[in-house]
Amino acid sequence: MLEEYNWAGNLRYSAAEIAQPATVEELQALVAAAPAVRAVGTRHSFNDIADSAGLMVNLEKLTGTPVLDEAALTVTVPAGIRYGDLAGFLVERGYALHNLASLPHISVAGAVATATHGSGNRNGNLATAVAALELVTADGELLQVDRSSPDFNGMVVSLGALGIVTRITLDIEPAYEVRQDVFTDVPWSSVAENFDEITSAAYSVSIFSSLAGPNASQVWLKSRTDAELPYAGKPDFFGGTAAVEPMHPLPGISAVNCSQQMGVPGPWSDRLSHFRLAFTPSNGDELQSEYLMDRRFAVEGIEILRGMADQIAPLLQVCEIRTMAGDDLWLSTNYGPDSVAFHFTWKPMQADVEALLRRMEAALAPLRPRPHWGKLFTLQRPQLQELYPRFGDFSDLARRMDPQGKFVNSFLTRTVLG
Repeated sequence: MLEEYNWAGNLRYSAAEIAQPATVEELQALVAAAPAVRAVGTRHSFNDIADSAGLMVNLEKLTGTPVLDEAALTVTVPAGIRYGDLAGFLVERGYALHNLASLPHISVAGAVATATHGSGNRNGNLATAVAALELVTADGELLQVDRSSPDFNGMVVSLGALGIVTRITLDIEPAYEVRQDVFTDVPWSSVAENFDEITSAAYSVSIFSSLAGPNASQVWLKSRTDAELPYAGKPDFFGGTAAVEPMHPLPGISAVNCSQQMGVPGPWSDRLSHFRLAFTPSNGDELQSEYLMDRRFAVEGIEILRGMADQIAPLLQVCEIRTMAGDDLWLSTNYGPDSVAFHFTWKPMQADVEALLRRMEAALAPLRPRPHWGKLFTLQRPQLQELYPRFGDFSDLARRMDPQGKFVNSFLTRTVLG
């Protein structure tokens, strides 16, 4: 067995072999011959979603130049490309994506398959930009689908259950600039009273906190310069004050690896992510969890979690609160209503974190929280199927496309397919 680990080092993969096909044809042959196979990308998942009891395929060698279609306003990319590298390609040609996740280091295919997101009341998650997919199915055939295809909305956020994606076509738009302003010590009372106003104050908004104490420690506003900038350059924000130096989300940590702040306008590619592509994206060993729910429950969710602050604080590095628009992708954590997300960066104490997650999930249960598919959670299929109206449709689709269960692993058995 190979000694291969995920990005955080908290999971050793159980695959007996990892292959790196150099061509799509080679990938097709590998998939057709393997009794069990999964794809692995940049390994920035904290659970066993990418693991396989048999073969794992790494698509790093399936490279190629992105193909720009300026008439259709799309770009088609190899599935393993990182968002930061794609952003660089687009900026050079005067185009942009609608959003980026916190880290530009993650692969497009992995982010799409797990409904990974950025922030912004009116911004859908990254998967909502997908206009077409190419994937290798269980029999080794190459399948191409787009928004006109039956079941397309069930195939985008796929958790790797339907095949191995090789190419993705994304919507793009003309390039734009963003400025980033940071405010500190916004009172929780003000957050509760003005949550919608705070999260709509910029194109993308993040609230960082330990959940303890009277104030949220930081609010990051990412404002497009081609839109109204009501809080850009202001000295105060809903009771908080403008930062006087660049900030890292974690207290006492240098902001050198964070994206440009202090209201300096620049390309979207250098502002929408929290961290720079050229730098190590975190403060070291960590675990992550995230729960998303109807945005109407945002304040109630904050109150529940702040009520557990004494339990959360010993394990927490930072909590980030973000919002995003709802969508119609079957297993998207944003399916249906507009959402609020509570993201937790934990200390590397997995047993303690998982015990806490069970208590958090029980406390949040009335708000119907959906866990991020690529992060730590303890909910299983009986609970999860109640949270997604198209859950059964996805299960049926997976069984039709993969009747022998070639792409099924322990994660999918535990959470979706039974």
